[in-house]
Amino acid sequence: MLTRTLISSLLCGLLTGMAHAAPDSYSTEVQLAKSLQAIKNNRLDIALNEVDNLLRINPNFKLAYLVKGDLLMARAGAIDNFGSAAHAPRDKIEDLRDEARVRLQRVLSQPDNKLMPRFLWKLDAQQKYALVVDTSRATLFVYENVNGEPRYVTDFYITIGKLGTEKVSEGDKRTPIGVYFVKADLPKSKLADMYGSGAYPLSYPNEWDRKNKRTGSGIWLHGTPSDTYSRPPRASDGCVVLANDDLNKLAPYLQVGITPVIITNRMDWSNGQDQAERDALLQEIEQWRKDWSSLDTDAYLRHYSRDFSSDSVDYAAWTKQKKLVNSAKSWIKVNLSNVSVLTYPEQPGMVVVNFEQDYSSSNLSNRMKKRQYWIKRNNRWQIVYEGAA
Repeated sequence: MLTRTLISSLLCGLLTGMAHAAPDSYSTEVQLAKSLQAIKNNRLDIALNEVDNLLRINPNFKLAYLVKGDLLMARAGAIDNFGSAAHAPRDKIEDLRDEARVRLQRVLSQPDNKLMPRFLWKLDAQQKYALVVDTSRATLFVYENVNGEPRYVTDFYITIGKLGTEKVSEGDKRTPIGVYFVKADLPKSKLADMYGSGAYPLSYPNEWDRKNKRTGSGIWLHGTPSDTYSRPPRASDGCVVLANDDLNKLAPYLQVGITPVIITNRMDWSNGQDQAERDALLQEIEQWRKDWSSLDTDAYLRHYSRDFSSDSVDYAAWTKQKKLVNSAKSWIKVNLSNVSVLTYPEQPGMVVVNFEQDYSSSNLSNRMKKRQYWIKRNNRWQIVYEGAA
């Protein structure tokens, strides 16, 4: 009665097929699942040994202590639920139950590593890696750039905001959904203990967030306090939080100002239509470049949506400015390099395009990194934002 009640309250039958192998990034979850499998099989001695092994490696793993406490209580007499110790704080127990469920789901519903995320249409040569955070699975995926295409490397358990996702305002305890970039690398020596072994600020709010009046700041990838191995799936003020060991493993994949971090409510995998869509967009970007270079200002401006903006400049002001500037030039040359294309989560038909722009004309030359947001409406790609990256 003890083991059936304990396991069913925690897993609702998820342990079926636990013998399957898992990648190294799941080692904590695998050991935890082995312990719970042993409980299910009424092998409390084996279960206790597995939990002790976990605690030797991660001495601040609160969830493992909860399982061990239940096992020790079970030796003295039956317990009726997971974390049923007298006077245990209910909110803390529920948090740990949630963590157990999520960690075991990570092991038992692993996606095919050969699948490619739909968000990474094209990576430029400088972007050695890209991250995708699937908040529904409490998982951060790492992909390597192999000739512009993503290839799975590893993944990690993560914590997000207390109130979930879709950040809108300062202090709302939510994690933003969108396309962001690593802005800085803050070492442990410059941080309070709550941030753990390091922190990597992200570029929230991005251009789309600001266009939609979303406020707040300080969304980071960071670690856990020194007395905590990991946190429940929803426990941060909006940041994406990893165990310190995992953050240290993630660090070599992060390039300040370069690595994209896409945060989504649910991972979306690439299908057969994506390549055709990407190629059509790349052709449209090339046509935009050609129209600009040809000094055909009307054709160039047709690439811009009526709700276009560039920081504080709207479509009407942009049109007026470009016509005035181009009228003073006898020739223009525009070349693009290091083009990347990232689809935007929860915004169907919208992509973020980054590139290096080499511009020269009869009276001006410059080189800059630029960012555009393109959106497909009525089967036509148009620019809704453009500015320096």
